[in-house]
Amino acid sequence: MSLTVSPSLLRAAESGPVDDEAFLACVRESLPYAWRTVHRVVSELASSDAEFTDNQVPPPSEAERGQLLRALASDAIRSSLERHFGVKLAFQNCHRIAAFRPSAVDSDTYRRFISVRGQLLNQSPELRNC
Repeated sequence: MSLTVSPSLLRAAESGPVDDEAFLACVRESLPYAWRTVHRVVSELASSDAEFTDNQVPPPSEAERGQLLRALASDAIRSSLERHFGVKLAFQNCHRIAAFRPSAVDSDTYRRFISVRGQLLNQSPELRNC
């Protein structure tokens, strides 16, 4: 299961749209490693002039790796994180998450990062288990 959903949040979802902040609180509590990683990468972006910043540190365990995979594989979670932090997230392998400024999404840098070539160049024997 990706998220630990409280009974009150489930009731809210059953009766209609759910507030983004309530959903993000659920994500933050359910996937704390993923939340901290995204937050750190976004904070690094905010304190720089770079088009993007990224995480290249593998998670400490499979549990944390799973959190990143669940957060980035879910359109709802990923888009909520992007709206909340005001960035475009991109993802390679099992831990390389990048935060791009919205203005960089049309850039050569972004296109290189999300390209097939970029994906292949980001592979190594150490990453085969992810």
